[in-house]
Amino acid sequence: LCQLTAVKMSNEYFRSPLETRWGSKEMRSIFGAQRKVECWRKLWLALAKGEKELGLPITDEQIADLEEHITDIDFDAAAKYEKELRHDVMAHVHTLGDAATKARPIIHLGATSQFVNCNSELLQIRDALNLVSVKLARVIDALGSFCSQWANEPCLGFTHLQPAQPTTVGKRAATWAQDLWLALEEVEFRLATLRFRGIRGATGTQASFMQLFDNDEDKVNKLDAYVCQAFDWPVDKRFPVCGQTYPRVLDGQIVSTLAVVAAAIHKMCTDIRLLASWREVEEPFEKNQIGSSAMPFKRNPMRCERACGLTKFVMAQPQAPLSMAATQWMERTLDDSACRRMSLPEPFIATDAALDVCLNVCQGLVVWPQVVRSNLMTELPFLASENILMEAAKNGVDRQDGHEAIRKHSHEAAAAWKLRGEKVDLLEKLKQDDLFKDLDFSDTLDPSKYVGRAPQQTREFVAGPVEEVRGRYRAHLNVQGQLNV
Repeated sequence: LCQLTAVKMSNEYFRSPLETRWGSKEMRSIFGAQRKVECWRKLWLALAKGEKELGLPITDEQIADLEEHITDIDFDAAAKYEKELRHDVMAHVHTLGDAATKARPIIHLGATSQFVNCNSELLQIRDALNLVSVKLARVIDALGSFCSQWANEPCLGFTHLQPAQPTTVGKRAATWAQDLWLALEEVEFRLATLRFRGIRGATGTQASFMQLFDNDEDKVNKLDAYVCQAFDWPVDKRFPVCGQTYPRVLDGQIVSTLAVVAAAIHKMCTDIRLLASWREVEEPFEKNQIGSSAMPFKRNPMRCERACGLTKFVMAQPQAPLSMAATQWMERTLDDSACRRMSLPEPFIATDAALDVCLNVCQGLVVWPQVVRSNLMTELPFLASENILMEAAKNGVDRQDGHEAIRKHSHEAAAAWKLRGEKVDLLEKLKQDDLFKDLDFSDTLDPSKYVGRAPQQTREFVAGPVEEVRGRYRAHLNVQGQLNV
């Protein structure tokens, strides 16, 4: 009965679809309340340990008391405290104090709320960026295999979404993988340059810690380094100066990086949706999957459409943290707090969800070679006309005369095709024209003549950037992409 009541209540009120439909357990866990408050308690523990080691009157018994109460968080008690105190951090200070009664007097000693808020958020960002980088690598790996398989398959190229010089199926996919590779570089840069806040006090001056240690700067610096190292953060990767919070411009950088990832995903999934409409390439479609409630035959690309929807959301998000960074008055103002509870977790969860979709798609992409060739061969006579003109000029034909003849013949052939559905007979018309009678048309419609170095470029890209990514992330690959819904 209790379980049924809980299910009913969970469906009675709004819950974000990032939680109920798309977000992975791994990413949602990073930003979950349990993990966040556990991190707060670990920060309070590290602070107390460092203060004890540097001479403050904190006992082993108090440290042990804190260590015993890292995970047993009474969220109901904390909620009652917050309703009374209107302060979430102090609510959890009191909740922990009620459990760890011996340690109660020294919890949060010398700290401000942003000691736990900022440092725990930086730890969340580090973990979340690592997860995004792993999932990017998996998609790049899957696309690399697809590129290798289809490196030599000629297909119609498009510029302005109009037929253009041919490329290959694998080369086009390599451009998608390259976008994701560039996005991965951006994520890795953010990870490599991410800094810790440490112990800074109410306005970033460390005045409270100077008071605790009788103005001993060396001990204050050692305490800052101790807390940093307790969370496996390099001591040289701390913000040199802070106000009360870490610089909020960092949030803008992080979410903008996620927007770069989102843009790369959106571009790829849009291309796949277009290719699916031409029946050339399709995302996976399961045996019992329904494409449309009205039209039973439909095979709508719902995976790529979902990825595009999620990434549109992510690309819209940088405005919020940039605005917050711009309007942080002096050493700190609280008008960022409510917004940041959404503006940090949600772009990460949505990006992560889109990457899960991408992995599922890229591991199951279907190519229909006969359709690819049919579409290409319909346009190839027109695309071959420039090569024909060059060959005719080499044989002594006036370039301008040849150009005009091809223009007229191509327009006539196109009109017959578009108006009456007739086969494109441009080559037959050119063969009968005296200007081109000496040309050899035997291999004019060989698509491989028109793809340039596309196959080689594809293999070089896979052998270079893709293999380099595989080498660095090998332990995290070989995972099958799954969808929740």
